[in-house]
Order: sequence, then structure tokens, then C-alpha cells
Amino acid sequence: MKSLSLFSLLTCILFFCACQEQPAKVVHVSKKRIVHQRHTIVTPPDSTISIAAVGDMMLGSSYPNVNNLPPDSAKNSFKAARQYLREADIAFGNLEGTLLDSGVPEGKKKFKPYLFRMPVTYGKVFKDAGFDLLSIANNHIDDFGALGRKSTGIVLDSCGIQYAGLQVKPVTIFTVKGVKFGFCAFAPNSYVVSLHDYKNACRIIGNLKQQVDIVIVSFHGGGEGVGFEHVLCQKESFMGENRGDVHEFAHNAIDAGADVVFGNGPHVSRAMELYNNHLIAYSLGNFCTYKSVSVSGVCGMAPLLQVRLDKKGKFLNGKIIAFKQDHWKGLQRDTLNRVVSRIKYLTETDFPQSGLTINDDGVIGVAQ
Repeated sequence: MKSLSLFSLLTCILFFCACQEQPAKVVHVSKKRIVHQRHTIVTPPDSTISIAAVGDMMLGSSYPNVNNLPPDSAKNSFKAARQYLREADIAFGNLEGTLLDSGVPEGKKKFKPYLFRMPVTYGKVFKDAGFDLLSIANNHIDDFGALGRKSTGIVLDSCGIQYAGLQVKPVTIFTVKGVKFGFCAFAPNSYVVSLHDYKNACRIIGNLKQQVDIVIVSFHGGGEGVGFEHVLCQKESFMGENRGDVHEFAHNAIDAGADVVFGNGPHVSRAMELYNNHLIAYSLGNFCTYKSVSVSGVCGMAPLLQVRLDKKGKFLNGKIIAFKQDHWKGLQRDTLNRVVSRIKYLTETDFPQSGLTINDDGVIGVAQ
């Protein structure tokens, strides 16, 4: 009996000791870094959303003849960036032109120097590249009138690519990773949702926010070319056309419920800003524009912006992947990271207090 009691006593003591709090386990993550599990906070991948966003895309034009189309039917246009576009939860860009096989411009449009009509088969090029979402709110969607606008919508629908920006299709709603997204786009042009009408824009964005988890907004605005790299924070005009106050528009959009805002139109990259914990990219410049659009100097710098949001739309971090364009060699990686340096400079100059940090390697963070 005594031996049994002694055994029972020892068992209780061992059990009691085993139940006490143990020291934090040490996990060797690398040879140079030791992390204590108790103090490590890891964000599960499925709790975030990744977006790859680019600027203007126009894969040549079959009008007035096929001489301005890529020689390989555009199938390799996005080869250099395909990995980044496909691996994102959502890949976004601005479709600068129509998807249409035939048709001629009407009225005064006949005298425009650049009219963009891409073959309808190019819809598959965008799909194969990885694009899920496109803005068609810009000054070229109406190059071939109602026929071009209708054809573009039919092609994108057939490819399963989400889009918005026309007055007849101001928004689109879709779901990715269990998160419901709303998208809308604006521009200062005919047949698209107006960039100038803030009241209507805020109504559209606010209504979307009531229906979805995350709202993505795109705008096509601001002056064009090397003289318009800086965000002026006032109304901008180009060739006599009112191109809007994109700074005021973007702030209104976020106040109305937008979670991230992507700008395009100037054909050059512009600064980024963090406003109320939400990211604004004022222009993502040109990305893939075969001929007809200048790609010399800063116009040829082509950023691919990676953005990571939480499932409520708050900006977590991001990265700029640097590309460059050449009319003959097409889209290529830029190992010199020139567009990173340019956007970093513009951001620090135009919005020094916004709270964004951009490293030389393109990593974007929030200042502590």
C-alpha cells in the first residue's frame, strides 16, 4: 500500500509540473534570425487580397490598316509580366481602345490622329495574360462609336473579364477568395461615367460599398505627357479639354467608400498617396502600348503595382515591379528599376506627409 501511495504521489507531482506554462519555444527561421513563437504575428495568406495593377494598354490598331498591329498577333505582348499578373488574386489595367474587327470612325473622329481598333481575338490575349478586371472609361473607347463600345463589351464578356466605366455599365460586382468586390471607373469623356460629377460618382461608390466588401475605383484623368508628371491638386487641362482635378476626385472617392484608387491617362507615372489608410496611385503610366503611343524617356517606364489589402480593404503593403517599353522589343523587365526611382521621387515631392515609404527595390510600406 505504501509503495502504491508513493507511486501515486510521484505521478501527481509529474502531472502537476507538466501542466505548468512552459518557456516560449525557439524556432530558427534562418541562421541570422531567431523568432520566439509567442511574440510572432503572422498574417495568414488567405486573410489578404493581392492586386496587380497596370496602366494604359493598347496592342496596336488595325485602323486604317494592319501595319500598326504587332507581328505575332500580340500573343507575346505580356510575356515578361505574365507571372506577376497570373499569380495575383486580381489583375487590373486600363484598356485604351476598342476590340472590333471592322468599322470606321464617325464625324469629327475621322480626323483624330490616333484611333485604336484592336482585333476581337486580342480579348484572349488579355485573358491569357491573366487580366481579370479592366477599365474601359477613357477617351478611346468611343473611337468607333456605338459599334466599338458594344463589340468591346461582348468580347470581354465572352472572355470572362470583368469591366466597367460606360454609362450603360457603370459598375461590376464579382467575388474572389470569398470576398465580394465592386468596381467602377470614371473619365472626362463621352459615353463614360463622368469624372467631373462628384455627386454622382460618390453615389455610385457609396451604393457599391453597401453591397460589397472592397470597392476598387479607376479614373482616367489629368494632362498628358512629360509636362504632367506631377499631381497639380487642381483642375488640369490638355489640348483645351478639362481633364479634371484628380486629387479632389480621388479623395472624394475614398471618402465615399473606395478602398483603393488606380489612376491612368497621363501616359506617364505619377505619385502615390496614402489617404485615410487607403492607397491612391495617381497614374500607372503606359504598360503595353504597341506603336501610336510614345514610349520614349519617362513615357517608356512601365510600372506593375502589387498591392496587398486586408479583407476589409485596408492597405497593408505593396511593391513596384519595374518594366520598360520599346516599340520593337515590346515589354521588358527593367533591371535598373528606373520607374521605381521616378515614382519614389514624385511621391516624396508631391505628398511628403502621406505616410508611404518606397524603398529602392520598389517595396512600399507605411511609415511608423
